[in-house]
Amino acid sequence: MAAMEDVMTLSGDGIFSAYVSRPEGVPKAAIIVIQEIFGVNTGIRQKCDNWAGKGYLAVAPDLFWRLEPGISLDPDVPAEFEQALEWMGKFNQDQGIRDIEATIKYARGQVGGGKVGCVGYCLGGRLAFMTAARTDINASVGYYGVGIDGLLGEKHAIAHPLMLHIPTEDGFVDAATQKAMHDGLDDHPKVTLHDYEGLDHGFATEFGKRRDETAARLADSRTEAFFERELG
Repeated sequence: MAAMEDVMTLSGDGIFSAYVSRPEGVPKAAIIVIQEIFGVNTGIRQKCDNWAGKGYLAVAPDLFWRLEPGISLDPDVPAEFEQALEWMGKFNQDQGIRDIEATIKYARGQVGGGKVGCVGYCLGGRLAFMTAARTDINASVGYYGVGIDGLLGEKHAIAHPLMLHIPTEDGFVDAATQKAMHDGLDDHPKVTLHDYEGLDHGFATEFGKRRDETAARLADSRTEAFFERELG
């Protein structure tokens, strides 16, 4: 069962929407699905539904709501891809983390104070790293996060497990950035990095031209095992 539901901001002076997919029976934990620059689109909603099918409460907050509620774009349509880049340029990431923190609070309440994890893609991969460093999330996963090398100064604050999926031919994350991520994080006791040789950005999207079926299945199986271990 899935529906758009309201989430209260941390300050209590605003409400934003989240796509919430509920499993049959009592959820074993909650997973927050953090959007790409394309908003809570069909692919993000499908990821929520997939997690619900595995027994989790899945929540995808509309993080662009302060710019325009309900943004849902198709990365395979050039004009919509350009729109997404414009929205990303206007998005306040620090405020976005506070809205993710509000979503964590909401999700914990929905699972009786149980564990909450997050998984993010592209912009959401970057936000997953920031969430791991700035909140009390129980476990985090980032797919092809952008600009994480510039966040390494926060790595000391990562107290709970974090997994990052890194395609080696990511058009938005060059080799030097990938090296900086490995140099900065390989010895971190809470962080695991997986490389995907020859793969590009967006390889684990649910729909569209960017998806690589074999690599997506491998990465998703690692993520699933990670959450089973950390949220179980």
